[in-house]
Amino acid sequence: MTTNQSSSKNKVGELRPSQILFSSGIGSIVDLPNLSTMVMGLDDWELTHASELGEARLLAAVQKEIGTQVKKLLTPPISQSNNLIPNLFDESAKVGIPVSPFPTWVVCPQCRLLAPLRAGLFELKTDRHRPDQNRYIHSNCRNFSPTAIPARFLVACQHGHLDDFPWRYFVHRGSSNCKGSLRLYEYGISGSATDIEVKCDSCGKSRRMSDAFGELGKMNMPQCRGRHPHLRNFAEDGCTKQMKSILLGASNSWFPITLSVLSIPTTINQLGQLIDKHWTVLEKATTIDILAAFRQIGQLKEFAKYSDGEIWQEIAQKRQGAGEAPLLDVKDIKTPEWQVFSNVNTSLNSADFRLTSVAAPDGYEAYFEKVVLVERLREVRALVGFTRIESPGDYAETGELPEEYWAPLSRSKPTWVPASEVRGEGIFMQFQEEILQKWLSSTPRLTKYEQQSLEAHRRWRRARSLDPDTNFPRIRYILLHSFAHALMRQLVIECGYNAASLRERIYSKDPNEDNGPMAGVLIYTAAPDSEGTLGGLVSLGEPGLLGRHIDQALEQIGLCASDPLCAEHSPLQNTTSLHWAACHACLFSPETSCERGNKYLDRTLLIPTMNADLSELAFFQ
Repeated sequence: MTTNQSSSKNKVGELRPSQILFSSGIGSIVDLPNLSTMVMGLDDWELTHASELGEARLLAAVQKEIGTQVKKLLTPPISQSNNLIPNLFDESAKVGIPVSPFPTWVVCPQCRLLAPLRAGLFELKTDRHRPDQNRYIHSNCRNFSPTAIPARFLVACQHGHLDDFPWRYFVHRGSSNCKGSLRLYEYGISGSATDIEVKCDSCGKSRRMSDAFGELGKMNMPQCRGRHPHLRNFAEDGCTKQMKSILLGASNSWFPITLSVLSIPTTINQLGQLIDKHWTVLEKATTIDILAAFRQIGQLKEFAKYSDGEIWQEIAQKRQGAGEAPLLDVKDIKTPEWQVFSNVNTSLNSADFRLTSVAAPDGYEAYFEKVVLVERLREVRALVGFTRIESPGDYAETGELPEEYWAPLSRSKPTWVPASEVRGEGIFMQFQEEILQKWLSSTPRLTKYEQQSLEAHRRWRRARSLDPDTNFPRIRYILLHSFAHALMRQLVIECGYNAASLRERIYSKDPNEDNGPMAGVLIYTAAPDSEGTLGGLVSLGEPGLLGRHIDQALEQIGLCASDPLCAEHSPLQNTTSLHWAACHACLFSPETSCERGNKYLDRTLLIPTMNADLSELAFFQ
């Protein structure tokens, strides 16, 4: 991570590549020991040290969301230096993603002066040997040049805009010609907005920060200016929303919009699989002589047992097939995955994808058709945008997010997007379609239950100005989703990964849908720091162990610490939730683990709970 505050770039901190997608991406604020910075847009990124990731299905999905002009998926720029002790004066020390100070208003902790950095009252002090010590100081303070701290109040709006707090407008209660110095005083130790006051030295006017929040904030705050600080510009048509005051570091200041797919093999030809894996490099070979050059510089290490002629012939066949192949169905990226998992073919196994089929869990042979141990898998993820205030998790699909809420990654339409890959392991469980159909058709109470769920779904979507009659996941999905959450919470106890390192993929389709029926759950690791392939999760998929864990998972959710409130909860009670008997004490999972934001969950569909009226709905007898 580098700052381009001046003409020479300075390293100011470090992030893992995966953080660029999920917690500290473009447009987000990154807190450092003595600085607060914002990750800048794609226009400012240096791509010299970025590498291209090959995943055609994901690229097609990205193109569907933000345009066909996107041609590449690139990893964040990473230094190739292998030195344990880096040379701080070497060019590789400057490789990283660009950031800039934000918020630009800072406070002196001694004299309480509040001023923007552009005023020149604060001086940037850098330490090339200790980047974490880079800071701004108030050199003219009456005390010992203290380190300035960022002002912890910002303004944002639902349209993805973010701005510095309008300090002068706020303290003077409107536009004013007063240019006096501002001071930010804190009284007491609570840190609440009622104990913080901003004051003007010149005219003496002052105001408590509590006036900027809640109902008072709606009356006192001006209209949003439409600023995109990560792009260094303002929205061309301005913004119609009113500013909303938020605190620095608030969780609703940045929500990523990401897409992800699992890399699945498309051919049993081992050479063809290698060609697919390295296609981002090999597609640039226009002659066999270029292939020979690639081999000379070490680009074809994995092709050692194949001749240049064999590789060239396979490349020619792939190019010919690409021209004849139909366009990828980006609306349904899960169907190809389902087909591979439900029809295990070990000849497709490779270094990035390895499946082993085992028997159904002990004691649950009637419920599951098969269990597949996914010993190796690769997931590729891409960042396509972000929101503020309004979370994408409040919508069923990325494409449903209103366009005005979607903040862009660059000033013009991007030709590439940041991406990362993680390798992991997982357990795939396919339900018995026959027993599932029998449960759906022979449980009279399910008809009323589905009608109530659909009504809650419609009310929830109307409250968000969405089409109320689309994207209802049906009872089949709620059952599979609830089972995945219950099992994930149990597997965490023994698998060696923490809860946030496990993820779910639900494969659910009714028989009357295209490519249906589908009824399966994939629980897999998503831990980039440990490569996610320690084997701890796969080892729990053996019939005896998995049967025991399902027993314990179902036993745990039979009684919740929040019962009877949890067991009797209904999504019809309000329009803020879409779950039945589920809460943080029994079924909810971390935000990164759930594909539906902890919606469409109900443990009542799995086993009987304290709500006796719904006890007949239980799938597991």
